[in-house]
Amino acid sequence: MILDKAAEIINEEGISNLTMERISRNADISKSLMYKYFDSLTDLLKELLDRELSALRNLQFKAAERAVTFEDLVSNITHEYLTYIHSRGLIIERLQAEPSVTGLHDPTDFGRSAAVKYLAPIVSKTFHIPIELAEATTDISFGLPSAAGHFLLRGHMTVSEVEKLTTKMIIGTLNVVRDEYFVREKELVR
Repeated sequence: MILDKAAEIINEEGISNLTMERISRNADISKSLMYKYFDSLTDLLKELLDRELSALRNLQFKAAERAVTFEDLVSNITHEYLTYIHSRGLIIERLQAEPSVTGLHDPTDFGRSAAVKYLAPIVSKTFHIPIELAEATTDISFGLPSAAGHFLLRGHMTVSEVEKLTTKMIIGTLNVVRDEYFVREKELVR
């Protein structure tokens, strides 16, 4: 309940106006009870970020497991991310932007390395590219759904439209990487 109330305030107003007192007032509990669970606002925000990232990564993993084709895989993972952003707002991004929360580690690494290890071999086999190239391409491609989420919240397109566009962009990028690797960067044969 405490984390939920903090999340509501962050989604509505951002982190700058967030205090332990404000959260306790919105949660209708005493400030001392807040400190029983969290030593500081920073600890609360770190816990909230871990919860949000864990929930999102679990949804994406389940979506990946349902995929039959590579396009299904990219579409399913992207769908879960965009649906999450559509319903939860930019809470993850707002928490990640807070230096006191992310100062000790890179929060985008939460489950990201595991996701790359899961996806890169699939990319490597599907696009017939070396695993090192698949790992780099997979890791870098994590930025595209994030940008799509920001675009989605501006309300210019539906979740479905942004999902389709993002999926096509990711797959298109992988096709170009494959083609570049095997054609343009290949040693000349004379």
